[in-house]
Amino acid sequence: MKNKTISFKNSKGVLISGKLEVPANQHPIAYALFAHCFTCNKNLTPVRNISRALTLQGFGVIRFDFTGLGQSEGDFSDTNFSSNIQDLEDVANYMALELEAPKLIIGHSLGGAAAIYAARKISSVDAVATIGAPSSPQHVQHLFKNGLEEIEANGKAMVTIGGRPFAIAKQFIEDLSSKNMSAIVKSLRKPLLILHSPQDTTVGIKNAAEIYAEAMHPKSFVSLDGADHLLSHKEDSAYVGNLIAQWASRYIKKEDKKKLTTSKQVVVQIGNESLTTSILAAGHPLIADEPESVGGNNFGPAPYDLLLSSLGACTAMTLRLYANLKKWDLKEVIVHLTHGKDYIKDCMECDEKKSKIDHITKNIELIGDLDEAQKKRLLEIADKCPVHKTLHQSVVVTSSLIVS
Repeated sequence: MKNKTISFKNSKGVLISGKLEVPANQHPIAYALFAHCFTCNKNLTPVRNISRALTLQGFGVIRFDFTGLGQSEGDFSDTNFSSNIQDLEDVANYMALELEAPKLIIGHSLGGAAAIYAARKISSVDAVATIGAPSSPQHVQHLFKNGLEEIEANGKAMVTIGGRPFAIAKQFIEDLSSKNMSAIVKSLRKPLLILHSPQDTTVGIKNAAEIYAEAMHPKSFVSLDGADHLLSHKEDSAYVGNLIAQWASRYIKKEDKKKLTTSKQVVVQIGNESLTTSILAAGHPLIADEPESVGGNNFGPAPYDLLLSSLGACTAMTLRLYANLKKWDLKEVIVHLTHGKDYIKDCMECDEKKSKIDHITKNIELIGDLDEAQKKRLLEIADKCPVHKTLHQSVVVTSSLIVS
């Protein structure tokens, strides 16, 4: 997994902080946008776990801090549910300009309600997933019910939520009161996954039932039995991330990629955008690439790495077969390889005094109950593997163009 911090100004000119995570060995199959819970932030451990699980399933994910929270700028007391929805739209616009428009939107708790609202306005979104979401934004008011009278009287009050102080303004409550989520859910008309724990004491599971009843098909519900509202246990948040990835893959529109085919042993294909190369070897798909420092994406081993891998695998297999034949107690073989270009000082066939020659080193670990004579013999056999012999022999490579 690769990740980097991103920042941009939203439609109100406020700097928004986010984290982009993408798979380590491929381009994302699609991008997901994650909305965190009320007064939370993008770095909450369960949020990171869900993002990581999605990334391991091939998704790119942006998680961000709403205005006034985490590392985003702005005054929290000036924000409301509507500004949260606008932040989601602004992040989606940023993704469309800088990466790729999001096809999946995920929201936790009040972020789930915001995700449903935003999904109606973000045309690229093909699927919506909510985690512990309330059926009405007004539900969040129970978290600061002791401060409602002061807010009504003074227009603002400091309240404690999750052990931290927050300034809640009257406009926040008025904005919540203006929202009719039932109508929004009915008009969503996008695949919806509702995840909720029956043991959730912050947002009761009846909220999930109400959302499900209002939503149109395709809609799915998964009970997160045993989980708490914040998905505090790693196994719960990882499960949620994996489940969302599998579910969303059914609904996300993907470009059909032409499959490699050949009547030969190996076929290799590269496009015009990068050095990432697709390989089909004896029916097995592989990826070759170069490091980012030389223009690659580092999605796979470089060509010389594959050459060393071939030699190492052949060496290990040859030793395994020989030990089996001799019935020797060879439990394991580990081959370490390096490749370099060495200067040759005395070389009869070198045209230049400072010519270089390819030099491959094989360091072999033999694990098992073997005496010195057996180890010595296995070292000799290591240089008799077919790939080793091919590298030492004169090889003729014939190239020709295929006329299409």
